[in-house]
Amino acid sequence: MKKFLLAFFGFIFLSFSAQEKKGFQLSSHILDISEGKPAGKVEIELEKYNETTKQWVSLGKKQTDNNGRVSDFLPYQKTDNNGKYKLVFFIEDYYKHKNIESFYPAIEVIFKIKDNEHYHVPITLSPFGYSTYRGS
Repeated sequence: MKKFLLAFFGFIFLSFSAQEKKGFQLSSHILDISEGKPAGKVEIELEKYNETTKQWVSLGKKQTDNNGRVSDFLPYQKTDNNGKYKLVFFIEDYYKHKNIESFYPAIEVIFKIKDNEHYHVPITLSPFGYSTYRGS
C-alpha cells in the first residue's frame, strides 16, 4: 500500500510539474564549461523588440536555479508570442563571486520566435568565451 501511495503521489507531482513547464514557451540554461557544472544564481533578463518604437522592452528578470536553468520565461498566450527577443545573461557577478576575472560583463542573445513551439536558448560559458544554440 505504501508503494502504491508513493507511486500515486509521485505521478501527481510529475503531472503538475509537466503542466507548469508546458505553460511557458521559453526556457534557458547556462553550463559553465570551465568547471563542467551548471551556473546557478545568474540573473537573466528577457526583452522584446517593439517594431513600432524600435526599442527593446524588458519583460522581466529571472535567476537561474542550482541547475543553471530558468524554465518559466514567456507564458503561452491566446495571441502568439511571435517577434524578436533578447536574453541578457548578467555573468559578471557570477564570476566575481568565484574570484575569477571575466571578459564579458553580460552576454546578449537575440533570436526570433515565429511559431507556437517551445524555444530553449542555452549558453555554454567560460570566463573568456561563450556559445549558444537553439536547444530542445
